[in-house]
Amino acid sequence: MKRKTKEKIKYGLFLIPLLLIVIFFLVVPIFSVVEGSFRADGDSVYSLYNYKYIFQSKFYRQGFYNSIKVSLLSTIFGMLVSFQLAYSISRLNEKIRENVLLYSNMMSNFSGLPLAFAFIIILGANGAMTIILQKLGIEGFDIYTQYGLILVYTYFQIPLGTLLLYPAFDSLDERWKEACSLLGGGKFDYWRRIGFPILKSSIIGTGIILFTNAIGAYATAYGIMVSNYNIIPIRIGALISGDVILKPNLASALAVLLILMILIVFFINEKFVQNNRFRKEER
Repeated sequence: MKRKTKEKIKYGLFLIPLLLIVIFFLVVPIFSVVEGSFRADGDSVYSLYNYKYIFQSKFYRQGFYNSIKVSLLSTIFGMLVSFQLAYSISRLNEKIRENVLLYSNMMSNFSGLPLAFAFIIILGANGAMTIILQKLGIEGFDIYTQYGLILVYTYFQIPLGTLLLYPAFDSLDERWKEACSLLGGGKFDYWRRIGFPILKSSIIGTGIILFTNAIGAYATAYGIMVSNYNIIPIRIGALISGDVILKPNLASALAVLLILMILIVFFINEKFVQNNRFRKEER
């Protein structure tokens, strides 16, 4: 028993660097943000002023609405493409599958300012594709709009969604499709009664991750829109590093509300997963 205790202590010591990283780069910043959100800028007294101001402001309410809209639409479009890609990859031979997954893994890390710069070069006001379309007499797509931002968000959602959905298809057995066909069912019946019910948890979980991935994105949106579009990450950035006025405590309150929104989404997903497991155990 003493030997096992010593081994646990020895291996536990290796976790100290990780523990320090979690404390100083996760716990302390979150505590600082939450604490600052309850103090009005220039005032040391704790109050709910920042939260009241946000909920009473049409500007910030619009920011939350736009953030949810862009994140939700990009998640839906990204999931539709990712689902088809993941299913197709699962049907490829092993060598091609590894190459495609390697490319998807690389593309899932292509985001932020480099991605924004790439889209500006291709679809910007003087982008390569825009100029080609203009010469053909076709009006180019405007990347500096809400729909342009949704397109860019969808682009970086697809590789991540593909990587997250791909392992789920291993739970599907081709013999089930054959059995469904023998019983008179078509492809629609197979997916409605067998495929989607089995993949439901993975699909919802992936959707939750993509939504949170999009709603907290800052660099990509800022690189394309600068401050010309009202979403919460851009508003937070403007309040802590803007050229006009700095309100770090108001930015902290916005960040806390954004965190709470993400936690609520994860809580709903966790409840859904637990209920799904409970139903399976009953069966």
